[in-house]
Amino acid sequence: MSATTPQAPDRTSAPLARTLARHPRPLGGDTARHLDPPALSLTSMVLNNQPAPFSREPIGERSHTHSAPSTQHLLLRRKPDWIRARMPGGPGYLRLKQIIDDHRLHTVCEEATCPNIGECWARGTATIMILGDTCTRSCGFCNVKTGRPLPADPDEPRRVADSLALMNLKHVVITCVDRDDLPDGGAQIWADTIRRVHQACPQTSVEALIGDFKGDPAALQLVIDAQPEILAHNMETVKRMHPAVRPQANYRRSLAVLKQIKDSGLVSKSGIMVGIGEHDHEVLAVMNDVRTFADTDIFTIGQYLQPTRNHLPIDRWVTPDQFLEFKKEGLALGFKVVESGPLVRSSYHAEEQADRLSPDRRETVQMMESLLAKTPRLAASR
Repeated sequence: MSATTPQAPDRTSAPLARTLARHPRPLGGDTARHLDPPALSLTSMVLNNQPAPFSREPIGERSHTHSAPSTQHLLLRRKPDWIRARMPGGPGYLRLKQIIDDHRLHTVCEEATCPNIGECWARGTATIMILGDTCTRSCGFCNVKTGRPLPADPDEPRRVADSLALMNLKHVVITCVDRDDLPDGGAQIWADTIRRVHQACPQTSVEALIGDFKGDPAALQLVIDAQPEILAHNMETVKRMHPAVRPQANYRRSLAVLKQIKDSGLVSKSGIMVGIGEHDHEVLAVMNDVRTFADTDIFTIGQYLQPTRNHLPIDRWVTPDQFLEFKKEGLALGFKVVESGPLVRSSYHAEEQADRLSPDRRETVQMMESLLAKTPRLAASR
């Protein structure tokens, strides 16, 4: 009897179709499009995330009557017990979603598949994402779709401010996609958005999480001059990992962005992911660089979570004890605030009520509030 060929699983489900539509990039990322044909092909040895027939039999027990596929598939690794995220739902979540949908806004919570979306939206906080939902860069960790964006919307600053006025927040985080297609990288839209939010929400402090504007100091200064209460730019990973994690960014350029922010007198913030291939001593090195070169105030460290099989794989699960060690080291280096934990993301919200938090968390919130209270605009309005 002849051997039968194993049937490939159904890969036409709606979730998979959406993922492939969001990430229409070839194996290796967008940077692979511009390489010359190789003299020697290693295609049969690469880890491939594209659909291919495979057997569900355990390795070592597969029938030798079938030829093995020429490529292997990465699997999303099982999360440890300490990685727990709240499922979205409840009246607070639904109310915020309705406001965001009505004003045609984008949030990094949805676009980047943040694990904290259920918790944050339930208490009425979200990280608004401006300049569209399509990024011009192809970072290996990010779930925001890449491609050619639509033209920037000059009415977006008004819509963002109007929606935030309805939310009545104490603190708001605004971020963006990278817009390398725009001459100023979107800096003017950034400045208009911050000023509009200040006008519409005088009691709300604004935290802006920006890109590097391709190293253009003039574009960055446009955002600085709008005076957000906190201006953040993430290092994302250690120096050695930048070519794989942030191929269109530059380690020294990001340090220069943070330095210009601090030199302008604003509260500065940065952060990285861990578990993506770095070593502990490299985490300490990037924290030391951020402190000594840029004198940054706030630093966040969180576990990398692989969004899809088309993204960089998880190298390790960093334990809660190690996150605590990172926090101790960061505070010893002189950071005023260090948020370090498995589900920590850069969009830390200072509006959380201190009396509902653990003593350690309460101390962090009080320090954040102290930093914000020093800003002239908020001091005048209180």
